Amino acid sequence: MNEELKNILSRVDHTLLAQGATWNEIKAICDDGIKYGCASVCIPASYVKQAAAYVDGKIAVCTVIGFPNGYVPSGIKCMEAESAVADGATEIDMVINLGWVKEGQYDKILQEINSVKISCHGNILKVIIETCLLTEEEKEKMCDIVCEAGADYI
Repeated sequence: MNEELKNILSRVDHTLLAQGATWNEIKAICDDGIKYGCASVCIPASYVKQAAAYVDGKIAVCTVIGFPNGYVPSGIKCMEAESAVADGATEIDMVINLGWVKEGQYDKILQEINSVKISCHGNILKVIIETCLLTEEEKEKMCDIVCEAGADYI
């Protein structure tokens, strides 16, 4: 594998979030993620503990919270993050509440991201903003909010 491809793959989260995902499929993406040097494997929360033990530190384990629509209440998102970290996730991808964006409730979004960040206990927090559903102005505002909240990635 050439250096450029290795560099690209080192930034890719190898992801399997299909509703019918099985443990054998999760193991396969873990194996592939390790083999190809991906940044992490992003999997359903129900598999995090098992996957973290399986990969034994060879690759970061990531999961999603508030997925897929972001409408889960903030307290539940925090509980999801706490649980995932306790199970071995080192990266959390949270989905924002798009309704709040559309209503201009940016203070609520900032507060939610801040709360989830605390619940990550120093682990990586990535914020999913679903850019395809936002206006240019909303995208810019969300970039500002995510940066202000101290999340690691948008």
